Amino acid sequence: MTPILQVAVFTLPAVVISTAAGALAAWRPPGQRLTSAIQHLAAGIVFAAAALELLPKERAGSALPVIIGFAIGLALMLGLRVVAERLEASDEGRGYPKGLIVVSALDMVVDGVVLGIGFSAGEQTGVLLAVALTLEVLFLALSVSAAISRAGGRRLVALMVPAGLAVAMSVAAMLARPFLGNLGPFAFTVLLGGGTVALLYLVVEELLVEAHEVQETPWATAAFFAGFLLFLVLEMIVEA
Repeated sequence: MTPILQVAVFTLPAVVISTAAGALAAWRPPGQRLTSAIQHLAAGIVFAAAALELLPKERAGSALPVIIGFAIGLALMLGLRVVAERLEASDEGRGYPKGLIVVSALDMVVDGVVLGIGFSAGEQTGVLLAVALTLEVLFLALSVSAAISRAGGRRLVALMVPAGLAVAMSVAAMLARPFLGNLGPFAFTVLLGGGTVALLYLVVEELLVEAHEVQETPWATAAFFAGFLLFLVLEMIVEA
C-alpha cells in the first residue's frame, strides 16, 4: 500500500462519520449536554494523542528543533485565532455562518497536516492520530451542521459541508505525507513540535473552552478522562 493510499484508507472513517453526524444534526441536533460530553471525550483522546504519541518522539532528539517547532506552532495557531475571531465577528447579524465554515476548514487543513506528520513518524502513530482526530471531526460536523440548520440553510448543505470539511483534512494529510517523509531529522522534529502545539491548542483553547460554555456535569468531566484512558488502552493493544 502506497503512503498516500494508506492515509486515504485511514481517513475514510472520518469522512463517513462526519457525513453521518452532519445528517443527524441537520434533522435532529443533539442537546447541549450531549455535545459537551462529546467535546470532553474528544479532548481527552486528542490530549492523549499529543502526550503519548508525539511528545515521546520529540524527546528522542535535541531540544533546539523542538523549541523552534513549538514557537512556530504557537504563532500559527494564534494567527489562526485572530483570523477566526474576525471571520466570526463578520457573521454577526448576517445569520449564515460563513465565518464558522471557513474557520473550520482551516482547522481541518491544519489537522490534516498534523496527521501527515503522524504517518511520516510511523504507521502506528498515524493510525492512532487518525482515530483521535476522527472524534474531533465528529464534534465539528455536529457544530457546523447545527449552525447551518439554525441559520435556515438547506438540509443538503448542512449534510454536505461537514463531509467536505472531513475531505479537506484527508486531502491535506495525503498531500503532506509524501513531502514530510523526505525531510531530515532536524526539520521533521520541528514539525513534530508544531504538530504537538496544534493538538494541545485544539484541546485547551477550542474543545474544552466550548464544552465549558454549558453547565459542567460530572459525566462530562469523566468523559475527558475516559477519552484519555481509551486512547491509552488502544495504544497498548496496538503495541502488544
